[in-house]
This record gives sequence, C-alpha cells and structure tokens, in this order.
Amino acid sequence: MLIPLRPGELSRLIPAVATGPQFNSCSGSPRKLLQRVLISVIGGVLTLLISQTLAFRSQFAPVLLVAGVVLLLYVLWGPIVEAGRRNATLRRYPAAAIFEGQVADLFTREVVEDQREQADRSGRLQLVENRRTWLTLELEDEDGYLGRVRFPMEKKHQLIRRGMVVRTLVLSDRKDFSRIGALTDAWLPQLKLWVGDYPFLLRPAFEELCLRRLR
Repeated sequence: MLIPLRPGELSRLIPAVATGPQFNSCSGSPRKLLQRVLISVIGGVLTLLISQTLAFRSQFAPVLLVAGVVLLLYVLWGPIVEAGRRNATLRRYPAAAIFEGQVADLFTREVVEDQREQADRSGRLQLVENRRTWLTLELEDEDGYLGRVRFPMEKKHQLIRRGMVVRTLVLSDRKDFSRIGALTDAWLPQLKLWVGDYPFLLRPAFEELCLRRLR
C-alpha cells in the first residue's frame, strides 16, 4: 500500500540540515574519523602558520587565516556537509509516499567494508580485508515486490521474520510511482525497530505520520 505525501510533508520527514543521528552516521568508522582529524589538524595548522608568516607582507593573509580556521573545524563540518548532500539526493524527488507492506524475504551477505595492505612476519605485504555481515530485507505488498533495504546486521536484527509489517518512505520521479527511485530507512512496528544503513527520516515524525495516515 502506497499513501502519497501531501505538499510539505517530505521536507518535514527528511531535513535539509543534518540531525544528530545523521551526523554520527556520516562520521564513519574510527579510521575515517582519524583521517578527518589529521586533515583538520595538519591542514589547519599549516595554513595558520603560513598566514602568520605572511601577516604583514601579503594581502592574502586574512584569506589564509580564515581558511586555516575552516580546516581546523573540518572534523565538525565534514559530516554535516556529507549528511546534507545525502539528504538532498532524496529531497529532490517530486513524488514521495508512505509504504506499508511486509518482509517478503531476508538473507545475509558478507560485505568487504575496508581493505588495506599489511606486512606479515616476513615483511611481505598482504591484503587484509575487513568484512561485515549485512542483512537484506525484500519488501512487498498486495501489488507485488517493491525493493530492498540493506544494513549492517546486529544481534537485535535476529528477531526479524518473513511476513512482518514494514513501513518506509518511497521516492520516485513519477507521480504514479511506476518507477521507484529510492527507499529510506524502514520501521518494523511489531518489533519497534528501525533498520537501514543511514537514518534519512526524522523517525518520531514518521511514526506519528503513519499513525495518522494508516488508520
């Protein structure tokens, strides 16, 4: 079942500015966070030092000073910009609808999340892969198959079963939803559990909207 959103509802469900959960999601793994910190510290400090060196000899010193401060704050604004970009990819769709259906099928798959070269005891480089189990839910309703929601599997996800009710937001570039462009994170009301690889939705607002529109 698809229930089209009314004008203005999409912008209330998917914000333009990053929320706390979205910021945390875009902060990434400890390795990605460390990379941001290094870029922030090294780039910011070097730029500030150059600006101080040129303080009385160049008209570009104030620009370099501002750039240095911006780089120092990269560890904070980097995830915000990334979250805003991801939100914008869904906010641009002209049609959106609440979907209520069920879990048609579910399966797991090993996904390589990171690769790096590491020296063994003999000093030879070998490729080390960081793998993680992802769970895929296939969604359907009375009209048939809709799409998939994928996310890293955790212990709480072991309770998910075929046939459980699932609600999500469907985005399309066509008003009749004959072609699905994207799905957001999904809500399993029977388990009171949210699933998805990125928290697109303002979840309390979506739950409240579902209560009003799915009566």
